[in-house]
Amino acid sequence: MPIVRSSEGVTHEIHGARFVSYAAPRTGSAQLCAWRGEIPAGTRAPAHTVDREEIFHLLTGELLITLDGRAERVAAGDTVIVNAGATLAVENPTDRTATSWVTTSVGLTAELADGTRLAPLWAN
Repeated sequence: MPIVRSSEGVTHEIHGARFVSYAAPRTGSAQLCAWRGEIPAGTRAPAHTVDREEIFHLLTGELLITLDGRAERVAAGDTVIVNAGATLAVENPTDRTATSWVTTSVGLTAELADGTRLAPLWAN
């Protein structure tokens, strides 16, 4: 039975946020990946277009999520469904770190506005 202990999560940092990957092919998951996101106060990640559906669940804090140009404030307990092809931007305008849990398909890639393609290590 594959069990990933909390101490075995792999940490990645990008755009001022921290991602701790738990479920991925390296840990035995063939189709899905999942990670915890830590978004510090004042962080504003660049908008990016995802090529696979993401389920973004906010565990703690509040965030401003902009999805395809529509901004919504989300709070702990809220879930945002990000469809494939959607453009997502995440901002933490508060004074405390927010944490999230994200699940998506293995192989997720994202494209920034300047055309740069990212293949996040925590999603592969």
